[in-house]
Amino acid sequence: MKLLEQVQRGRVAAPRRTLMYGVHGVGKSTFGSMADRPVFIQTEDGLGNIECERFPVASKYADAIAALGELYTEPHEYRTVVVDSLDWLERLIWADVCQKRGVESIEDIGYGKGYVFALTNWREVLQGLDALRNERGMNVILIAHAQIERFANPETDTYDRYSPRLQKLASALVQEWCDEVFFATYRIHTKTTNEGFDRKRVQGIGTGERIIRTTERPAHVAKNRLSLPDEFPLDYRLYAAFARGENPLAMTETPAEQGE
Repeated sequence: MKLLEQVQRGRVAAPRRTLMYGVHGVGKSTFGSMADRPVFIQTEDGLGNIECERFPVASKYADAIAALGELYTEPHEYRTVVVDSLDWLERLIWADVCQKRGVESIEDIGYGKGYVFALTNWREVLQGLDALRNERGMNVILIAHAQIERFANPETDTYDRYSPRLQKLASALVQEWCDEVFFATYRIHTKTTNEGFDRKRVQGIGTGERIIRTTERPAHVAKNRLSLPDEFPLDYRLYAAFARGENPLAMTETPAEQGE
């Protein structure tokens, strides 16, 4: 068959590859537990209060790889694999690199090469996740904590922004692999009070509302391939509806917001 005869048209529905990172305690793991028949590969002990199915906490890199392997080879009914969390998985990866290189710390490998060697492990993880997605039809959710990093934007002055708490080479690799990179946070408003004598006081005011930011902005790293709104409530059901091509927020939008 000629290549022109194999040209495809239209949207291809495929399991999603999602990176969810955010501030402490915002509900990242709960987001993963709301996915379609999830199972957690946990690299830290933080799921005690969440009703979910999970592998034992991985104490070494090989444990995480073994969990991926069993999900690939053994019969099961799980539809989503959740890795919680990537930054603790990174510690296991560094320990594996150190063991193989005979050093105590990854920093003992000169010229930053330790972090380059770690990319081999990261690629092995992503290849395993790709196999689960492509051959077992599983969605992938990767959980990570957030950090504040200095970003040297060549078009502006350097500024701070939120990003996943990963070494920059690993972070770039994982973000490129994912379909969506979401930043989970609380909605915060600011209030400015004039205290006189040309002094102003700025207060942060939060309502406790938890939201997902889906588009990169100066304050945070994010991306999506679904033309999502810039933000929406932190609820996996809304994300799943968007992934199906629906607009779950349409019923709550005003005519002006719908462009009528």
